[in-house]
Amino acid sequence: MFQTFSFNHVLFLAQAGLWTLLLSCMALFGGAIFGALIMLARISLYAPLRFIAKAYIYVIQGTPLLVLLFIAYFGLAFAGYDVPALVAAGFAFTLYAAAFLGEIWRGSIEAIGKGQWEGAAAIGLNWPKTMRFVIVPQAVRVAIPPTVGFFVQLVKNTALASIIGFVELTRAGQIVANATYQPLSVYMTVAAMYFVICSCLSFVSRRLDEKFQNNGVHQPIT
Repeated sequence: MFQTFSFNHVLFLAQAGLWTLLLSCMALFGGAIFGALIMLARISLYAPLRFIAKAYIYVIQGTPLLVLLFIAYFGLAFAGYDVPALVAAGFAFTLYAAAFLGEIWRGSIEAIGKGQWEGAAAIGLNWPKTMRFVIVPQAVRVAIPPTVGFFVQLVKNTALASIIGFVELTRAGQIVANATYQPLSVYMTVAAMYFVICSCLSFVSRRLDEKFQNNGVHQPIT
């Protein structure tokens, strides 16, 4: 028996949208931690660390996200770990996000002029203090737009998690469309929810950009 697309279906889609946000935030949080380590390894003075980080980025960025999801889900199961789809998807997206965020942040660090490093050394700052007080505050200003842009893409890419049984927004839309036989109405609602999520992220990005600009953290040493 077919159902009529109703407010209850919209609530179901909204709930799935929250799961989409949860998976995206898990990936961003985990990816930020490991991405920061990768960024530090990429700018390290030690060649082996740079090689390992570069190899990781090369492998992960060269592997389709769908394949990473399969490896995370079925690989953990093959190893004897019965993990929920959310955990497997979170693990795969974390690996994926770390590779891209590490490169984004490395580029942001290297975008800061060599004179800033020389100026910090001239006033007696060591490497950790130079990073903390001089380089990172300026690099944050550079990194915000590409980081938020990547997060928006990450939100959209969560649709791939349905392949391992995770019911996120797109998969929920497919379920409702199959039950109601009103795919246009359903997917227009799904698209609107994605639009709201991504618009909110863009708004936060602009506000952060304005905040850092007003606080003057992007001003270099003169």
